[in-house]
Amino acid sequence: MSCACAAANNMVHLSPTTVFDVQTLAAFAIFLASYLVFALGKFPGLKIDRAGAAIIGAVGMVAFRIVHPADALRFIDFPTLVLLFSMMLIVGNLHLVGFFEWNAEMVLRRLKPSRLLPAVVFTSGLLSAFFVNDIVCLVMVPFVLSITRRLRLEPLPYLLAVATASNIGSVASITGNPQNMLIGSFSHISYRDFLLHLGPVAVVGLFLDWMVLHWMLMRKVKHAELVNDGIPLPPLDLSRLTKPAIVVTAVVIAFFVGVPPAMAAALGAAVLLITRTLEPRKLYEEVDWGLLVFFVGLFLIVGGAEKAGIIGEFLGVAEHWNLHNLGGFTVAVSLLSNIVSNVPAVMLLKSLAPNFANPHTAWLVLAMASTLAGNLTITGSVANIIVVESAKPEVKIGFWEYFRVGLPITVMTLIVGWAWLEWVK
Repeated sequence: MSCACAAANNMVHLSPTTVFDVQTLAAFAIFLASYLVFALGKFPGLKIDRAGAAIIGAVGMVAFRIVHPADALRFIDFPTLVLLFSMMLIVGNLHLVGFFEWNAEMVLRRLKPSRLLPAVVFTSGLLSAFFVNDIVCLVMVPFVLSITRRLRLEPLPYLLAVATASNIGSVASITGNPQNMLIGSFSHISYRDFLLHLGPVAVVGLFLDWMVLHWMLMRKVKHAELVNDGIPLPPLDLSRLTKPAIVVTAVVIAFFVGVPPAMAAALGAAVLLITRTLEPRKLYEEVDWGLLVFFVGLFLIVGGAEKAGIIGEFLGVAEHWNLHNLGGFTVAVSLLSNIVSNVPAVMLLKSLAPNFANPHTAWLVLAMASTLAGNLTITGSVANIIVVESAKPEVKIGFWEYFRVGLPITVMTLIVGWAWLEWVK
């Protein structure tokens, strides 16, 4: 009887070493399975998308006690979530009152056909520099299709301009895209400093984007003269736009004077929620809740991987491959961003930046490379996918159609970004 009890106790009370081994193995399995879904877009044979994988992975990290429930909040970077959520509300408000539509058509109407391409490139890029680039793509695609239809132009070059320019423009600021928000929070680089260092990269990149698209797709096109009286502006209720315009201006000023971006954006979003005209439900529908959930899950997955020593192993590999060289780091970030997507890549590589001789430059290289690398393929960024899916009823953009312009644009802008940051560091 006593022997049986002893055996039972041995089965129930596992040694600390055994528990540690099980937890480490589970952490590796959860981490690899999660990043497999991030790379493929879904789990083979199942309908698990990236957000679902992040939720499942986070739950697994807690269930196996790799991340203790009491410590889970410590791994979540709340300033990033607050900034992302607040910017979604602010940009969503501008979208609902028609700001983006009116702004796009005000710029793009009454243009000679030969000037339409640079207008699309710089409008998409400038808007994406200060607002989340995904929203810019959502509103630009319908107008590009409308204008090219009226002018009897092939829409493909202009759609590619929206996708590539929105990615390039978004590199300029912390609020341009989700990965920049993440980097801004972890690096503590100010909004103004970020813009001063990466704004020139965005400007030169937009000119390169225009040059490549014109050379490869437009130089043999003969434009017909525009005989109609332009594209009519959509109706804009200025009374609805006044408050959002004032709030957005105040938020941007707050960014520049040094107010923490998360606090400035949160205050702006809170003010916009005080309204008598806009239905809150419509504003909440503008929020990408899946992206927020994805971020929370990713924080816990990477936090569990750090606790289990996986990130430490990765840093050892990085040392072996000499990734602390800015050129090598740029290439590594670009490749990983195209394999697993830019946000998971940034989460994985954020532990490398503080170990550089100049961490400030390393953070900027991480932001620059993870963003510009998104132009390589259709699946390189969410903005590209939005453009392709939004245009699909009228225009089919294939992998090779995108890649043949995405490759030179990506390589050229990455070289410019690396050279600039190497020079100003």
